[in-house]
Amino acid sequence: QVQLVESGGGLVQPGGSLRLSCTISAASGFTISAVGWYHQAPGNQRELAATMTSGGATVYADSVKGRFTISRDNAKNMVYLKMNSLIPENTAVYYCNVWGEYESSPLRMYNYWGQGTQVTVSS
Repeated sequence: QVQLVESGGGLVQPGGSLRLSCTISAASGFTISAVGWYHQAPGNQRELAATMTSGGATVYADSVKGRFTISRDNAKNMVYLKMNSLIPENTAVYYCNVWGEYESSPLRMYNYWGQGTQVTVSS
């Protein structure tokens, strides 16, 4: 089993910054293929903000390119999302996401989500 716990959300003024953290607790034998951050605003679908493969390749949504940075600390089992130049439209619940596989079933990919952390951008 894999558990993800997000933290770091809160209220920030437009133009401000926040860093979200995701703590990954994974069972022995689970290999992470990709990590990501998604956001979901009220009334909207959950959408990708940023993702990173195990090889370090990153993909960002056009709306956050140049302002958000995803990073990972493998030694600490942490994933981060640094968000700069925040705008009210970034207000959403942010979810950490992990894709990976277990040694016992290498042909099947598993997807896990955290519980989310609220980010509110407002003056």
